[in-house]
Order: sequence, then C-alpha cells, then structure tokens
Amino acid sequence: MTGRRAAVQAGDQGEDWAGDRAAFAAAAHWFAAITATIDTEWDRPALGDWTVRDLVGHTSRALLTVEAYLGAGAGAGAPATAGAPATAGATAGVTATAGVTVASPVDYYRLAMASLGEPSAVAARGRDAGRALGDDPAGAVAAIARRVLAQVDAAKPDDLVVTPVGGMRLAGYLPTRTFELTVHTCDLAAALGVPASVPDAAASAGLHLLADLAVEKGLAATLLLAATGRGPLPAGFTVL
Repeated sequence: MTGRRAAVQAGDQGEDWAGDRAAFAAAAHWFAAITATIDTEWDRPALGDWTVRDLVGHTSRALLTVEAYLGAGAGAGAPATAGAPATAGATAGVTATAGVTVASPVDYYRLAMASLGEPSAVAARGRDAGRALGDDPAGAVAAIARRVLAQVDAAKPDDLVVTPVGGMRLAGYLPTRTFELTVHTCDLAAALGVPASVPDAAASAGLHLLADLAVEKGLAATLLLAATGRGPLPAGFTVL
C-alpha cells in the first residue's frame, strides 16, 4: 500500500470514528434530556411490563455497558454501577488485537439475541437498573452520560471491549449502544406522550444499523417496499 493510500484510508477511518462518537453523544444527550423532563411519571406503564423507571434503567445500560466493558478490556474488573466512576484503567483502554472475536455490530446482535435476549431476563435487568438509579433517576442518568461520554472521548476506536458474547473493537460496539439509546428513547418519548425528535446523527446511525440487520436476516426487500409506500410491514416485523 502506498503512503498516500494509507493516509487516505486512515483519514476515512478517523472520520468514521468521529461520526460514531458524535452519533453516540447525540443519542446520550437526547436520552438525558428526555429523562430530565420526567416528574411524577416514573411508575407509569412504558414498554411491555416495564414502568418508565424500568425503561430508563434499561436504557441507561446502553451507557453503563460501555463503561463496564471497556473497563473489562483494560483489566479494570467488575462492571460499573449507576453511581460508580470509571477507573483509570478503563479510561486508558487496551488496544484490541487477538481479543476480538465479534467483528461487527450485526454479529454482536446475532450473538446477543441468541444468548442474552430471553425476555424475562431482559425485563429483570431493566428493573434492577431502574432501582439502581436511586432517588434521583434523572440526575443519575445525567451523571452517567457525562462520565461515559468523557470516557469515550478519551478512548481509541481499536480499544478492546469485552462483552458477554466476545471481544470487540470499541468502534464496533459503540454503534450498538447508539442504536439502543435511540430506539429506547423513542419508546420513552412515546410513554411520556412527547414528540420523539430524534437527533439527526443518532437517527442516521440507527437507521444504518437497522438496514444492515435487515440485510443480514434477508429482510431487505420487505423493508424497502414498506419504507417506500408499497405495502405494510407484516405483523410483528423485526430485524432483531
């Protein structure tokens, strides 16, 4: 590879990483902003068996898992709790090499849905996370968002993230967290009866991953036809 071509590719990768971080930040800020509007609605039904508090707790895990799994990659130990700051080791990061076993966001979802997607377990984790936010859930979410965004800003795209389904590059894992934050903040807005004004960067990143998931599952034609007004989506349609 010539020096010029290598420089161009490095520049493209740098732009991709900057875009990934911007989308994640936009989704995190939106989630924190919507959460800050909650007053007395914490026990209101939200999604499935979850209350608003449960849904906020589950959504906060899209931030906390970045902190915890980067910490695991850096040898920092146990997953973080809602009030616990990132360790120095987690912030520093460890460059992913042989530790990477999950290549892409699509691969992550395929593996996670097979091993971590049991509905009752997901529901229980959401309730536990909601309780962990304490007496000031909105304040806890704001603090978590600030902390994790600072951690991501200090990290590198090749830093190792140790997830329950295998090791990943941070650049591969972060889009899954942007997707989770974006989709569940839409759920939260619906539960609260407020407009779901998705930030452009988060919306674009989420739709990109959604399209990749549809292609992986052989659902591209169905989604394309529905999105262009050629017919409804089948009942229960999902790309997950």
